[in-house]
Amino acid sequence: MALLLFSLRHVPDDEADDIRDLLVENQLNFYETSAGNWGISMPAIWLSDDQQYAKARSLIDEYQEQRRITLQEEYQQLKQSGQANTFYKNLWRNPTQTIVFIAAMILVIYVSIKMVLEFGL
Repeated sequence: MALLLFSLRHVPDDEADDIRDLLVENQLNFYETSAGNWGISMPAIWLSDDQQYAKARSLIDEYQEQRRITLQEEYQQLKQSGQANTFYKNLWRNPTQTIVFIAAMILVIYVSIKMVLEFGL
């Protein structure tokens, strides 16, 4: 019976490619399901052989830990060099978008509070 090994929902393409390459390099039998035409199915990598699950899981866990460390180091370097994306930099680059998002948040909060006060607690 196939086992779910790795969900691909909200996974960057480079990470998904790395996982596929890792499984192929280690000769693990897997197949992949897509999200389908409407995006409601389960995009995932499934392991065909139950006996290989522990090995595959440990390989993926090691890869993800290394990826986490690498991305954190890159972020720290960007932060130290002043190139990391911050609220103020985003406001400076895209002022209209930022103001629209803030206005939308204020509107949602206002409508929520108004409905609670009108209908009672």
